Amino acid sequence: MRAELAGAAQFSPGTVTVTGTGRAGAVPDLLQVSIGVECRAAGVEAAYSAAGAALAAVTASLHSKGIVAADIRTTGLNVRADLVWREGEGQQVAGYIAASMLEVRLRNVESASGAISDAVRAGGNHVRLNSMQLALADDSSLRERARAAAWQDALRAGQQFAGLASATLGRVVSVTEHPSGMAPVPVAGLQRASAVESIAVEPGETRVETTVTVVWELVGGRAAE
Repeated sequence: MRAELAGAAQFSPGTVTVTGTGRAGAVPDLLQVSIGVECRAAGVEAAYSAAGAALAAVTASLHSKGIVAADIRTTGLNVRADLVWREGEGQQVAGYIAASMLEVRLRNVESASGAISDAVRAGGNHVRLNSMQLALADDSSLRERARAAAWQDALRAGQQFAGLASATLGRVVSVTEHPSGMAPVPVAGLQRASAVESIAVEPGETRVETTVTVVWELVGGRAAE
């Protein structure tokens, strides 16, 4: 992990207001995967049944890799007509398409590639990999590090400005945090298609940034010239 700092400040009578920024990074330990199935058939029942079977096969494969039910969630199921345009006949129903999707959390990033490959193989040509995103299962420690970095940034700037005013920092009047969101990091190079080849997952680093505004009283000092 590492932290980076930057700061800014302004004065008001008897106080100094400083804004500090802190950033912290860590290697992601969670891979969020969206796996879909899409089946075409002449009839609604056949399409629905095929999608259900493919989804069950994918789910069973994931369970066999130790992925618990709480980390697998079905996010949708729909059946629609497969419409085509035919000259002289207009729009016609050529069959039906049934589709569903699973949102999966893989907590072992190192073995995630094999688990995904096996799941795709189990579902066959009906499977679609929609997205993969890296994240942290628990970012509380990372946010604490970012806050500490932001505080040190604000403190250093506050002490500098107090020194310039021939004063010292007194008690803290207020502290306000302005956290920034941490979105999952997409895995590059993923194609929306079925494939059985393993996909290399390089975790890289996830970063969190936060900003704090601190108001200190100034002790002693001189008026600005």
